[in-house]
Amino acid sequence: MTTERTRNLLVLNGPNLNLLGTREPAVYGTGTLDDVEAAALAAAQAHGWTVDCIQSNHEGDLIDAIHGAPGLADAIIINPAAYSHTSVALRDAFSGVGLPVVEVHLSNIHKREEFRHHSYISAVAEVVICGAGIAGYRMAVDFLAESLDAKAGQ
Repeated sequence: MTTERTRNLLVLNGPNLNLLGTREPAVYGTGTLDDVEAAALAAAQAHGWTVDCIQSNHEGDLIDAIHGAPGLADAIIINPAAYSHTSVALRDAFSGVGLPVVEVHLSNIHKREEFRHHSYISAVAEVVICGAGIAGYRMAVDFLAESLDAKAGQ
Protein backbone atom coordinates (compact mmCIF):
# COMPACT_ATOMS: atom_id res chain seq x y z
CA MET A 1 0.00 0.00 0.00
CA THR A 2 1.35 3.41 -0.95
CA THR A 3 0.43 6.52 0.87
CA GLU A 4 0.56 9.83 -0.87
CA ARG A 5 2.72 12.36 0.92
CA THR A 6 1.27 15.78 1.58
CA ARG A 7 3.11 18.46 -0.34
CA ASN A 8 4.71 21.24 1.61
CA LEU A 9 5.36 24.78 0.48
CA LEU A 10 7.98 27.15 1.85
CA VAL A 11 7.00 30.83 1.71
CA LEU A 12 9.88 33.24 2.24
CA ASN A 13 9.51 36.97 2.73
CA GLY A 14 12.50 39.25 2.72
CA PRO A 15 13.53 42.49 4.37
CA ASN A 16 11.03 45.05 5.58
CA LEU A 17 8.01 42.89 4.77
CA ASN A 18 7.42 42.63 8.51
CA LEU A 19 6.37 46.30 8.19
CA LEU A 20 3.52 45.59 5.76
CA GLY A 21 0.38 47.47 6.68
CA THR A 22 2.29 50.50 7.90
CA ARG A 23 5.16 50.87 5.41
CA GLU A 24 4.23 52.91 2.33
CA PRO A 25 0.60 51.74 2.08
CA ALA A 26 0.21 53.62 -1.20
CA VAL A 27 2.80 51.24 -2.70
CA TYR A 28 2.31 48.00 -0.76
CA GLY A 29 -1.31 48.25 0.39
CA THR A 30 -2.67 48.01 3.90
CA GLY A 31 -2.46 44.23 4.25
CA THR A 32 -0.07 42.90 6.85
CA LEU A 33 2.45 40.08 6.75
CA ASP A 34 -0.10 38.01 8.68
CA ASP A 35 -2.56 38.65 5.83
CA VAL A 36 0.03 37.53 3.26
CA GLU A 37 0.74 34.34 5.19
CA ALA A 38 -2.97 33.64 5.70
CA ALA A 39 -3.62 34.01 1.96
CA ALA A 40 -0.80 31.59 1.11
CA LEU A 41 -1.98 29.12 3.75
CA ALA A 42 -5.61 29.21 2.57
CA ALA A 43 -4.58 28.68 -1.05
CA ALA A 44 -2.24 25.83 -0.10
CA GLN A 45 -4.85 24.13 2.07
CA ALA A 46 -7.30 24.24 -0.86
CA HIS A 47 -4.78 22.04 -2.70
CA GLY A 48 -4.14 19.81 0.32
CA TRP A 49 -0.71 21.33 0.96
CA THR A 50 0.94 22.49 4.15
CA VAL A 51 2.90 25.73 4.43
CA ASP A 52 5.89 26.99 6.37
CA CYS A 53 6.34 30.78 6.36
CA ILE A 54 9.56 32.59 7.20
CA GLN A 55 10.24 36.31 7.12
CA SER A 56 13.71 37.66 7.69
CA ASN A 57 15.52 40.93 7.30
CA HIS A 58 18.78 38.96 7.04
CA GLU A 59 20.00 37.53 3.76
CA GLY A 60 21.84 34.64 5.43
CA ASP A 61 18.68 33.48 7.21
CA LEU A 62 16.86 33.32 3.88
CA ILE A 63 19.75 31.41 2.29
CA ASP A 64 19.80 28.96 5.21
CA ALA A 65 16.05 28.39 4.75
CA ILE A 66 16.55 27.71 1.03
CA HIS A 67 19.42 25.31 1.74
CA GLY A 68 17.27 23.48 4.28
CA ALA A 69 14.26 23.16 1.99
CA PRO A 70 15.11 20.00 0.00
CA GLY A 71 13.37 17.04 1.59
CA LEU A 72 11.09 19.35 3.56
CA ALA A 73 9.46 21.46 0.84
CA ASP A 74 8.28 20.66 -2.65
CA ALA A 75 8.48 24.27 -3.86
CA ILE A 76 9.29 27.76 -2.66
CA ILE A 77 7.54 31.09 -3.02
CA ILE A 78 9.72 34.09 -2.29
CA ASN A 79 9.20 37.79 -2.07
CA PRO A 80 12.87 38.72 -1.89
CA ALA A 81 11.98 42.41 -1.52
CA ALA A 82 15.08 44.60 -1.88
CA TYR A 83 17.29 41.50 -2.15
CA SER A 84 15.75 40.95 -5.60
CA HIS A 85 17.96 43.68 -6.96
CA THR A 86 21.15 42.93 -5.07
CA SER A 87 21.50 39.29 -4.09
CA VAL A 88 23.43 36.96 -6.33
CA ALA A 89 23.73 34.78 -3.21
CA LEU A 90 19.96 34.15 -3.06
CA ARG A 91 19.92 33.41 -6.78
CA ASP A 92 22.75 30.90 -6.35
CA ALA A 93 21.00 29.27 -3.38
CA PHE A 94 17.93 28.62 -5.53
CA SER A 95 20.09 27.22 -8.32
CA GLY A 96 21.86 25.00 -5.81
CA VAL A 97 18.76 23.32 -4.38
CA GLY A 98 16.88 22.88 -7.64
CA LEU A 99 13.36 23.27 -6.21
CA PRO A 100 10.67 25.06 -8.20
CA VAL A 101 10.49 28.70 -7.13
CA VAL A 102 8.00 31.47 -7.80
CA GLU A 103 9.05 35.07 -7.24
CA VAL A 104 6.31 37.38 -5.95
CA HIS A 105 6.26 41.15 -5.50
CA LEU A 106 3.28 43.03 -4.08
CA SER A 107 3.98 46.06 -6.25
CA ASN A 108 4.79 46.16 -9.94
CA ILE A 109 8.55 46.55 -9.78
CA HIS A 110 8.61 47.60 -13.45
CA LYS A 111 6.51 50.70 -12.71
CA ARG A 112 8.85 51.82 -9.96
CA GLU A 113 12.36 53.22 -9.75
CA GLU A 114 14.76 52.05 -12.45
CA PHE A 115 16.98 50.15 -9.99
CA ARG A 116 14.00 47.92 -9.09
CA HIS A 117 13.44 46.75 -12.67
CA HIS A 118 16.09 44.02 -12.51
CA SER A 119 15.82 40.98 -10.28
CA TYR A 120 18.54 38.38 -9.88
CA ILE A 121 15.92 35.87 -8.74
CA SER A 122 13.79 36.06 -11.90
CA ALA A 123 16.33 34.11 -13.96
CA VAL A 124 15.91 31.03 -11.74
CA ALA A 125 12.16 31.36 -11.04
CA GLU A 126 9.52 29.33 -12.83
CA VAL A 127 7.23 32.37 -12.78
CA VAL A 128 7.39 35.97 -11.60
CA ILE A 129 4.23 37.62 -10.30
CA CYS A 130 4.35 41.33 -9.57
CA GLY A 131 1.79 44.03 -9.00
CA ALA A 132 -1.06 41.77 -7.88
CA GLY A 133 -0.75 42.59 -4.18
CA ILE A 134 -1.51 39.80 -1.74
CA ALA A 135 -3.42 37.96 -4.47
CA GLY A 136 -0.02 37.29 -6.05
CA TYR A 137 0.71 34.77 -3.32
CA ARG A 138 -2.52 32.88 -4.06
CA MET A 139 -1.64 32.92 -7.76
CA ALA A 140 1.80 31.53 -6.96
CA VAL A 141 0.35 28.67 -4.90
CA ASP A 142 -2.18 27.83 -7.61
CA PHE A 143 0.53 27.85 -10.28
CA LEU A 144 2.79 25.56 -8.27
CA ALA A 145 -0.02 23.13 -7.47
CA GLU A 146 -1.04 22.91 -11.11
CA SER A 147 2.55 22.66 -12.32
CA LEU A 148 3.60 19.95 -9.86
CA ASP A 149 0.39 17.97 -10.45
CA ALA A 150 1.07 18.09 -14.20
CA LYS A 151 4.65 16.89 -13.69
CA ALA A 152 3.39 14.06 -11.49
CA GLY A 153 0.84 13.09 -14.15
CA GLN A 154 -2.18 13.75 -11.98
